[in-house]
Amino acid sequence: MRSSSLVGLVAVLVCLPASAVASVPVLADATLLKKAGIPLRDFDPETGVALTELRPEQQRRLQELAHEEGRCGGFEALPAQPWLKGEDGRQALLDLRAARRRTEAEAEALRRSPGRAGTLERKPEIEAALKQVSEENLRAWVGWFSSFADRFNQGSQPNAPVEALQAKLKELVRSTPFAVSVETIAHQSTPQKSLRVRIAGKSRPKEIVVLGAHLDSINQDFWGSSPLAPGADDNASGSSNLYEALRILVQQPQPERTVEFFWYAGEESGLLGSAEIAKSYKGASQRVVAVLQLDMTLFPGSGEGTLGSMTDFTSPWLRQYFAGLNAAYIGAKIVDDQCGYGCSDHASWHRQGYPALMPFEATFGDMNHKLHTAKDLIDSSSSFRHSAMFARIALAFAMDLGNSTAQAP
Repeated sequence: MRSSSLVGLVAVLVCLPASAVASVPVLADATLLKKAGIPLRDFDPETGVALTELRPEQQRRLQELAHEEGRCGGFEALPAQPWLKGEDGRQALLDLRAARRRTEAEAEALRRSPGRAGTLERKPEIEAALKQVSEENLRAWVGWFSSFADRFNQGSQPNAPVEALQAKLKELVRSTPFAVSVETIAHQSTPQKSLRVRIAGKSRPKEIVVLGAHLDSINQDFWGSSPLAPGADDNASGSSNLYEALRILVQQPQPERTVEFFWYAGEESGLLGSAEIAKSYKGASQRVVAVLQLDMTLFPGSGEGTLGSMTDFTSPWLRQYFAGLNAAYIGAKIVDDQCGYGCSDHASWHRQGYPALMPFEATFGDMNHKLHTAKDLIDSSSSFRHSAMFARIALAFAMDLGNSTAQAP
């Protein structure tokens, strides 16, 4: 889990140990900065986000404080040179305010039309497909993806796991009777590449449903000595949920809308891959109907079958739609929660004006605290039954939205 870039700015490393990063300007939760005793350069009271500059020791303090509160980092790093001044820095905050106001208008439209997105008709083809989700498959895929020593986007071989996953994805879709592409996406902000699988829509290909998870991992254990970053929960779990959903989806009829699966690069260093991708989609006026982000699904910290639904930097319409999807197909206990500024890749899409959704393995305070350490492994606390629920969410999301006319008000 992590943070991202705005207004054409390329984010730099966030989750590296502070000693490895020079002093940088950042956007961050103002409350977290204040707790760390860091002065604010500028602040937007509507979003609770502040602009400041962090020296290496301040970065370390902010990271440690964020970990104590059960979250990662809590800030987005912006280019260190030149320092953001005046209107440049203010514009970044204004863009976040504009995104907030869009969601407020969306929420008001839903209040005027109650129940607009909250009830879904149960479809037998989706119910049949959901029965194919396999816990054994998920265990095998999480085990495989977490077997790499690390998937760090700035490591010595950042694309080794990307290329291995790409090969498996190509084999998975090889015999699909309709158009499916598998491609890597290069980035300016990181040497690691993202992966995209694109299923072209049959009748409305310009309407796009996005499902995503970050593929990178990191070891940010300030007190440990092991360099290993297996990232079983963060985020081999979400990555494997997408793989399992895709495996079943390509066996179904071609969707009416285009459905795209992303495995993003460099999330742990500031939402690097997703920030560039979402910005490029907005620049090309791509019509993204909805975005689902899966980041950590293996640890049932709030109880098996209970998930946290993040309400900050997400879409009110899509959260209401998700409640209907859950009632029709999943049966999870949904608890509304917040994860702070830029906690995962959904924030990149949200900032570009696209509806985003972030269901999480538990409420944020009950999350797996072994993330970003060598201990993030498959162990007795791992529940593939719990994680399978998120694969079903992804599959139902793709099949229902991929064949409907639903969209944000």
